Formats: sequence, structure tokens, C-alpha cells
Amino acid sequence: MANPTIAELLAQKAALEKQILDVQRNERSEAVAKVRALMAEYGLSLADIGTKAAAAPRTAATKKVAAKYRNPATQETWSGRGLQPKWLKAALASGRSLADFAL
Repeated sequence: MANPTIAELLAQKAALEKQILDVQRNERSEAVAKVRALMAEYGLSLADIGTKAAAAPRTAATKKVAAKYRNPATQETWSGRGLQPKWLKAALASGRSLADFAL
């Protein structure tokens, strides 16, 4: 038996990948049908099963946080959350204190 060529192996790979996608698609369709049937049988909605789609939108993520530190030279501010800005890192590295920039 001769060794297969790269082209033959790539063709086999492509055929297998297509077959995998087809089986995944079919299994997913069957799973969705089962879930829909169970939901109908028990009278459930998306809200009943607590999905993200049915959850109320979060408003906390959109709130701005008040600044706690200010660069007196440029008036740039930092809330104290997340990464320190470059101007503050440089000032702290040069020996200044975080309290020097507090509002």
C-alpha cells in the first residue's frame, strides 16, 4: 500500500470536517427540538428558565465613577479603578505619593 499524497490527505480532511459539521448541525437541531418540546409540554418560557435573553438589562455597567485623582499639569483624572494611567505611573516612579494627586 502506497503512502497517500498531501492532496489526498487534505481532501480526506476536508471531507471529514464537512461530515463533522453536518453531524453537529443535525445534533444541534435535534437538541433544540427536544428543548422546545419540553418547554411546550411544561408551559415554560425563556423567563422561566432564566436565560440571558430574558434577563433585564443591567444599568450598573453604564454608570460613571467619580474621579479620585487629578494630574495638576494636564487636568487628566483617574477614578482609582482599572489600570493606572501613564502620567500617574511616571509620577509614582519618580517618588511622588498617590496622596499628592487626590481630589
